[in-house]
Amino acid sequence: MISITVTALVFGVVFLAELPDKTALAGLVLGTRYRASYVFAGVAAAFLLHVVLAVAAGSVLTLLPQRIVHALTGALFLAGAAVLLLKRDEGEEEIKKPADQSFWKVAGTGFMLILVAEFGDLTQIMTANLAARYDDPLSVGLGAVLGLWAVAGLGIVGGKALMKRVPLRLITRIAALLMLGLGVWSLYEAVAG
Repeated sequence: MISITVTALVFGVVFLAELPDKTALAGLVLGTRYRASYVFAGVAAAFLLHVVLAVAAGSVLTLLPQRIVHALTGALFLAGAAVLLLKRDEGEEEIKKPADQSFWKVAGTGFMLILVAEFGDLTQIMTANLAARYDDPLSVGLGAVLGLWAVAGLGIVGGKALMKRVPLRLITRIAALLMLGLGVWSLYEAVAG
C-alpha cells in the first residue's frame, strides 16, 4: 500500500533538492535543442533507474537496528543540507549534439547524460536515506521518481521562465532547510529511541 504522506514528503524534498542541480540545466539545454518528448523519455528512464538503485540500497539499510538507521540517515541529511548551503553556482556543461534528431538518438543522449551525471548524486543518496528512514520502498520510490520527473519536465519545457521568477538561491535554501529538519529529527529519534 502506498502512503500519500511519505510520497508527498519525498516528492517535495527531492523536487526542491533537484531544482538547482546541474541536471535541470542539462535538461533545459537539451530541451532547447531537441524535441522535448524525446528528451524527456530518455531523462525519465535514467531517473527511474537511479531511483530503483537508491531505494534498493536504502532498503538494505533497514536491516540494521532502528537507532543506527536514524543516526546514519540523520547524519547524511545534515551532510546533504551542508552541501546545498555551501554549493557554488555551476555553469552549463557542454552537451554533445547527436548527429540526427531520431527518437533513439535524442532519448539515448538524455539517458546517458543523466545516468552518468546523477550517479551518486545528492538526490540519489537522499532517496536511499528516505527509503531507509521510512521503510516504505514503494512510497519513497514513487515520490522520488515523480519529483525527479517534475524537475526534468520543468527544466525541459520551461526552466528559464521558472528561474526568472523564483531565485535559485531561494529554492536551494528551502531544500537545505527541509533536509536540515529531517536530519535533526532523525538524530533526535536515534538518541531518544
